[in-house]
Amino acid sequence: MLDVVRLRVLLAVARKGSVTAAAKELHYSQPSVSHHLARLEAETGARLVQRVGRGIRLTEAGWLLAERAAEIVGRLDDAAEELAAHVGLRSGRVRLTAFPSSLGTFVPRAVTALKTGHPGLRLDLTEAEPPQALRLLRAGRADVAVIFRYDDTAPEERGLTMIPLMDDPSYLVADRPVDGDLAAHADASWIAGCDRCRSHLLDVCARAGFAPRVSFTSDDIVAVQALVASGLGLTMLPGLALRAHRHPGVEVAEIPGSTRHVYAAVHGEPPHPPPTEALLHALRKSL
Repeated sequence: MLDVVRLRVLLAVARKGSVTAAAKELHYSQPSVSHHLARLEAETGARLVQRVGRGIRLTEAGWLLAERAAEIVGRLDDAAEELAAHVGLRSGRVRLTAFPSSLGTFVPRAVTALKTGHPGLRLDLTEAEPPQALRLLRAGRADVAVIFRYDDTAPEERGLTMIPLMDDPSYLVADRPVDGDLAAHADASWIAGCDRCRSHLLDVCARAGFAPRVSFTSDDIVAVQALVASGLGLTMLPGLALRAHRHPGVEVAEIPGSTRHVYAAVHGEPPHPPPTEALLHALRKSL
């Protein structure tokens, strides 16, 4: 196998036309340059240089190898520069998918911090509820998925690592002052949200001893709160949703023991690629 250092020496000799000038360019001694040339000739079995007066010039074989060496060394230098840029986060790409209320609260702060700290890093952002976000992550179409679970004892997703970001309490939302005692509202009409939020509402009400009468369903937190403010029913919303949008006509009260757990899901175990680690750091700092 050809030695890259010796190929660089051959290129320097080809450019400069002498051992002395090549040694100066490479910061080598003249004997070191001559040694590398001799070893390269031994490795290739070809005469690569010949003396001309007090200087040297490349033979036809030497020029042929020098042309190929320029391509090889150039590609290696390009690869080293690309890797350095990636590790140093001067360039590259990271893809984030996140659920709506996280996009309306802490994710924009994380994105701003990431772009400020690493302006050359490209960020692709997609909105997705947790099941879809995990599918995108497994399919290799996302590097980080911000998701939530209501059960913090659920097993790890196979092949993925769940990094805890925050606990997000749930709130009873009404058009009048209320407390968090759901049992006191067993006879009320209820407004349910997305499938996962609806399931959680049913579970929490079941623990309180009743099955809620769901009169309306919408996964739009603006619409849900407008319905509540109009006196059409009660609802339960997570804190992030209320931080993203709070209708002036609603009152809220925290529901004890009803919390969703927000995670950043990533592939595999750490250490993760530098762009992914930078995004995870920005997400944690944004909370």
